[in-house]
Amino acid sequence: MSRTGAQLIWECLEREGVDLVFGYPGGAILPAYDALTEYPGIHHVLTRHEQGATHMADGYARASGKVGVAIATSGPGATNLVTGLGTAMLDSVPMVCITGQVPTTALGGDAFQEIDIVGISESVTKHNYLVREVDELPFVLKEAFHVARSGRPGPVLVDIPKDVQLASTEEQWPELQLRLPGEVDLDLDSKLLDQARDLIGAADRPVILAGHGILLSGAEAQVKKLAETCDIPVSLTLLGKGAFPEQHPLCLGMMGMHGTAASNQAIQEADLLIALGMRFDDRVTGNLATYSPHSKKIHVDIDAAEIGKNVAVDVGLVGDLAPVLVRLLEELPSKGHGAWRAQIGMWHQDADERDILRRARRGPTLMAAEVMDALWRFTGGDVINVTDVGQHQMWEAQYFPHQRPGTLFTSGGMGTMGYAVPAAIGVKLARPEEEVWAIVGDGGFQMTMCELATAVQEGVAINIAIVNNGYLGMVRQWQELFYDERYNQTPMLAPDFCRIATAFGIPSMRVSRRDQLEATIQEAQAHRQGPVLVEMVVEQHDAVFPMVPAGADLDAMIRRPRPDFEQA
Repeated sequence: MSRTGAQLIWECLEREGVDLVFGYPGGAILPAYDALTEYPGIHHVLTRHEQGATHMADGYARASGKVGVAIATSGPGATNLVTGLGTAMLDSVPMVCITGQVPTTALGGDAFQEIDIVGISESVTKHNYLVREVDELPFVLKEAFHVARSGRPGPVLVDIPKDVQLASTEEQWPELQLRLPGEVDLDLDSKLLDQARDLIGAADRPVILAGHGILLSGAEAQVKKLAETCDIPVSLTLLGKGAFPEQHPLCLGMMGMHGTAASNQAIQEADLLIALGMRFDDRVTGNLATYSPHSKKIHVDIDAAEIGKNVAVDVGLVGDLAPVLVRLLEELPSKGHGAWRAQIGMWHQDADERDILRRARRGPTLMAAEVMDALWRFTGGDVINVTDVGQHQMWEAQYFPHQRPGTLFTSGGMGTMGYAVPAAIGVKLARPEEEVWAIVGDGGFQMTMCELATAVQEGVAINIAIVNNGYLGMVRQWQELFYDERYNQTPMLAPDFCRIATAFGIPSMRVSRRDQLEATIQEAQAHRQGPVLVEMVVEQHDAVFPMVPAGADLDAMIRRPRPDFEQA
C-alpha cells in the first residue's frame, strides 16, 4: 500500500509504541502535522516553545522509561531544540527529535528557514540523520529509536525535508536486527571480577559512589545488597538520588560541590571507591590531582569511554550495571566495617548541614531550607520532585531525602535553567497517578513560564513551587564569596507570579512565614484538576553550604558561618 513520507512518520512511531509526542508546527513540518489527523492513537501536546517540547519529552522519558519524542519545524524551530538536546545528552535520556527541513532541491541555497540542524546538533546528540529519500524513512526511524534507547541512552535527531514528507512510496517495514558498534555484551572477564572482589575484601575504608546509571539499569536492589553484605557506606551523585534510600543507616547523602561534609570527607579518606554508573564529573571530584588520593578504585559503567576518562581506576568493568553486580555478588563474602562507620558517624555529628533549620526558626525570615524540609514533612516525602537549576536545586538535594527510585528529576550535566516546569508536565503525563512538584527559582521559572498554558490546556495537575529570593541566587552566592560582593546583574525583578497564574486560570497562593507552610502545601495538594502555583518568598541572602570552590580539594569545604540569620 502506498504511503507518503508524512504518513510513514506516524506509522513508524506507532510501531515503536509511541502514543504521546510534544511539538510545535511550522511550514517545513506541515505535511506531517496534516497526516497526524489520520492517527488518533498518538496524542500530540502543543507546547508554547520548542525548548519546552524537548524538556517535556525528556521528563516523560525519565519518568516512563520510554523514548520521548519532540517535533519541530526547520530554522528557529529546530535550533530551539538544541538546549533540550544537550540536556538529554549529558544526562543520558532517550529521546528522538523530528524536525522538518526545506525541500531537498533547496538545500544549500539559503532558503527561508533553512539551517543545518544536523551539523548544529552533532555535539549534543548520540546520532543524527538527514533523510533525503522517502524509502529511507522507515529504516532511519527504526534505527533512531534503537540508538536512543540502547547502551548508554541519549537523544537522536532526524531531519526530514518537506518534499520527502510529501513523496509517496510502497510501505516497507524493516525487521532489522540492529547491531551498533560499541554495544556491550555481558561477557565479563572473570579475572576482573576476582580482582574487584579481592579489592572489596581487602578494604578497611570503602565507599560506594552511586550514580544515575543505577537508576537507568534498575540496579537498586543489587546496590543495596552490595552495601549491606559488605557494610559499605553509600554516597550519591545528584542524579543518583533515589538509587539508594537516603534514610538508610549506610547512606552518606550527596557528594560533591554541595554534598554533605561527611560524604566528601569519607571519599577523601577512603581506601576503596566503588563507582557505580557515574562518570567522575568535576562537580563531584573537585581537584582531580588530590581526589581520594589513598584509594583503590573500581569503576562499573555501560559506557567504556567513561572508564579512566577523568580518574584512573584499578579495575574497570564495562556492562549493564544490574547484571554486572549480580555476577560480582555471586562469590562476595560478607564483611563489617564498624570502625570506619564510627569515624563517619563522628563526621556526621560535627557537620552543620541541617543546623540552618534550627537556627533559622529563631529568626523572622523564611529560609529556603525550611521550604524543602516542609515539603518533605508535609507530603510524607512520597512525591516526585522536578527541580530547576540553582540554589533551590541544591537545597532540595540537601533537605529532601529520597527513599525510592524515580522521585527526583533534574538537569544535572547541563544545568539547564527553565527545565523544571516543562519537564514536570512530561513527568506527570508519564505517571499520572503520582503527585508531582515542580520546584523552581524565580529566575528559571521566568525562562519557560509560557508552558503554564500547556499545563492548563492539557489539564496537567502539577504543583509549582517558586522559591523566590529576588536574585539569581547561585550566581549571587558566587559573587558574594569570590567577587567581593559585586552583585552585578543578579538582582531579579520579578512579576507578580500569583497574578500571572490567575491570568492563566491557575489557582495560586503566596507564603512568606513558616507558620503558613503546612496549610499552604496542603491547599496546593487539594487541587487535583490542573496546575496550582505556590510562591515561597524566602530570605534573599542565604547561601548553599557546604560548598567546595571550583577546582578545590573535595574536603576543602566552605562551611556556613555561625552568626548567619540568628536574632541578636
